[in-house]
Amino acid sequence: MSINFGDLSRGLVIELDGQPWEVMDYERHKMQQRAPVTRIKLKNLVTGAVVERTFQMYHTAFSPADVDTRQAQYLYTDGEFYYFLDQETFEQYELTKAHLAGKLGYVKEQMMVEVVFYKGSPINITLPTFVDLVVSETPPAFKGDTAQGGNKPATLETGLRLNVPMFITPGTVVRVDTRNGSYTERII
Repeated sequence: MSINFGDLSRGLVIELDGQPWEVMDYERHKMQQRAPVTRIKLKNLVTGAVVERTFQMYHTAFSPADVDTRQAQYLYTDGEFYYFLDQETFEQYELTKAHLAGKLGYVKEQMMVEVVFYKGSPINITLPTFVDLVVSETPPAFKGDTAQGGNKPATLETGLRLNVPMFITPGTVVRVDTRNGSYTERII
């Protein structure tokens, strides 16, 4: 099966240079008496790298990648590997720190994620849009501190650091947006 430019959509996973790439954005320019130019912003599902590629052809065709996702629960880490349990088959998958680069600050034990498989091997995880994490450390707020915008740094239970409002104290559960790593609201 071949995917043409008209079939492209955001979130579609294609195979390019022997690796799976997710289409983040795309556009096509056509100027007079020239071949159309197709620009695609892609995210590598193995490395997490984001690149923009340009294709100068009349008929740009791609092949779909053999990618599958399965619901799994994060169990634990032994320092080298991170273990996930498939909720249907009860099979365990192990991923390295390199596979989970940039996502470890959002993952805590017993959390449900989607494990991404490429050609039958686990390569990455997909996080939920929002996660609830406990603030483990943050400096106290003093009266008059709001002159600088009303935010202060906080360290969460997973080691993730972000800015939170002044009224947040250690032990507070906050909701964090995993897409941009920002505080959204206080839960408890």
